[in-house]
Amino acid sequence: MAGERVCLVITSIGGPDGPLAALASGAAANGFDFVVIGDEASPARFELPGCDFFGLDRQADLPFELARLCPTRSYARKNLGYLLAMARGADVIVESDDDTIAYDSFWAPRRRAQSVKSIGAAGWVNIYRYFSDSFIWPRGLPLDSVRAAAPALDALPLEELDCPIQQGLVDDDPDVDAIYRLLFDLPFRFESRPSVALTRGTWSPFNSQNTTWWPDAFPLLYLPAHCTMRMTDIWRSFIALRLAGANGWGVLFHAPTIGQSRNAHDLMRDFRDEVPGYLDSRAICAALDELDLAPGVDQLPGNLRLAYGLLVDRGWLDARELPLLDAWLADVLAVRHDAEDGHDLGRRRTAQRA
Repeated sequence: MAGERVCLVITSIGGPDGPLAALASGAAANGFDFVVIGDEASPARFELPGCDFFGLDRQADLPFELARLCPTRSYARKNLGYLLAMARGADVIVESDDDTIAYDSFWAPRRRAQSVKSIGAAGWVNIYRYFSDSFIWPRGLPLDSVRAAAPALDALPLEELDCPIQQGLVDDDPDVDAIYRLLFDLPFRFESRPSVALTRGTWSPFNSQNTTWWPDAFPLLYLPAHCTMRMTDIWRSFIALRLAGANGWGVLFHAPTIGQSRNAHDLMRDFRDEVPGYLDSRAICAALDELDLAPGVDQLPGNLRLAYGLLVDRGWLDARELPLLDAWLADVLAVRHDAEDGHDLGRRRTAQRA
């Protein structure tokens, strides 16, 4: 990653202090661009050296169609941060949350191609089993899979894989569901164990807490707005897994490089918002598995439209999602054309106004 432009993207309604201030300091010290996307509840004044904050007023002035269509009070406004990172020429996009605490390893160079143990055609896997012998499972895993045995690490093949999506685990208050939080004690620490990668036919959710993306996979960053906040990154991950598999990519999971000091949550509200996942995630992935998808980076927009269209057709997502997805795809294409033509955001905004 040396010499590459890396952009850290976060959405927040908090103030410019605490973990956000530490992230801004780390980003500045390590040469990361740092974009924070605000929302209605964000402070009226937000000043933080090393951080470029976009409140709703600045967002409205962006040359993205999605900025005008995406609902407010929505985690999906983070999509605007991804578009900004692309428009600024990011070679790598790293995303996290505003309550995370970065280890030194978080700022270390990342490698897209990896020699890694791979899990293919294994169905549902509790990925956390590869990083701890304790009983724990990731948010979004179907409840009837949390105790299922995972393929033994020693029996997995070692492969040279292209992994343009990489999920880092999180210590202390990891990404588990409300049922786990209601039943078991935290904090929790994972072990520093070798990375593993999922390939075609293996399912495990990944989240948006500590995730790295390379340009070929940038279209898959899209977060749906018309589902619960607790499912938006989870259902995104299932679609990304399916489309990554169609391209022969691995989705890599690695040991923690951050901890979390979790913001206050209403666990019963979280549980309610996670119920669609408990009920529908298995059926969603079975339906995605049946899609006939063409391989190739140039096929990602069409494949993404097929996948989200499937979720809408089956009633798992509201039909209002598709205009947002179309705006996202148009914005991604425009950003790429601007980069090829040497245009910047200001020039495109001026052209639109004219």
